[in-house]
Amino acid sequence: MEKVSLKVIIAGRTYPLTIKKEEEGAIMQAAEKINTNIKKLQGNYAVKDMQDLLAMTTLQFAVQANGSTAPSASIDPSFEEDLNRILEKINTQL
Repeated sequence: MEKVSLKVIIAGRTYPLTIKKEEEGAIMQAAEKINTNIKKLQGNYAVKDMQDLLAMTTLQFAVQANGSTAPSASIDPSFEEDLNRILEKINTQL
């Protein structure tokens, strides 16, 4: 398994990661979904604090991952796996 270095930008912060080459696309896609959700929240609410926006995004994804029956809460299982891998890698960098 080939490892690659990757810099992922989430909420304006750069996180250097070392990942398996085959995970690169999934990680970039997950980071893009996180950033898109943050921008959506910024547009819908008067929240400016990035930590609050990250917390709200995390809460939304957690509700989706727990199998909420709300139509807006459906989540692709592979996205959940990607998100969990990214969070683990970020936590090891902090």
